[in-house]
Amino acid sequence: MVRRYDTSRPVPPEIVDRIVHNALRAPSAGFSQGWGFLVLDDPADITRFREAVRSELDPDGWFAAQVQAPLLIIPHSNKDAYLDRYAEPDKGWTDRDEARWPVPYWDVDTGMAALLMLLGATDRGLASCFFGVPPERWDALRAAFDVPERLRPVGVVSLGHPAPDVRSPSLRRGRRSAADVVSYGSFGAASG
Repeated sequence: MVRRYDTSRPVPPEIVDRIVHNALRAPSAGFSQGWGFLVLDDPADITRFREAVRSELDPDGWFAAQVQAPLLIIPHSNKDAYLDRYAEPDKGWTDRDEARWPVPYWDVDTGMAALLMLLGATDRGLASCFFGVPPERWDALRAAFDVPERLRPVGVVSLGHPAPDVRSPSLRRGRRSAADVVSYGSFGAASG
C-alpha cells in the first residue's frame, strides 16, 4: 500500500470507470450486491472528506484526516440488501433475521469489491491504499456527502500516481512466512 501520491496528476476518468466497473464484479452472497461506492475526485470534496473524518480529540492523528490523494473511493455496505434478498422465496427464509448470518457478508463482500479496486489500480500502474474511518466519524461523513443511513462505510480506497514514498515503521517487522500462517489438513499439522 502506498500513502503518498502526486496530487498534481489526476486519475483519468476512463481509469476510474474501469476500477469501479471491476468492483461491480465482486462476489456477493445471493447476488445481493449490497454496496454503494462514493467517488471523490474533486480536491474540494477530498478536503471536505478530511474535515468530516477529523477527530476533535486528535485532529491529525488519524490517517484518513491527512490523506492527500487525487482520488478517494468510499465503499459502503448495505445490510438491508442482504436481509431483503434472503427473505425472498428462492432463498427459503421467510424473515430478515440477521442472526442467521455467521459473519456480516454485506461487509465481507464490500471488502472484496474494495480489493478489486486496489488490484485494478495496481494493474494500471497506480498506487493505492485501503484505510478505515473511525465509527464515531461516520455521521459526519454521512452528513458531508448525503450518504443514506442504510449505507455503512467499510473503508476508503485512496488512489493516484505514486510520489516518493516514506516507508512505514511497521514494515520493519517483515512479512510473515507461509510456514507461519498456512496449515494443510488441520491447524495442528505441520505445513507442507
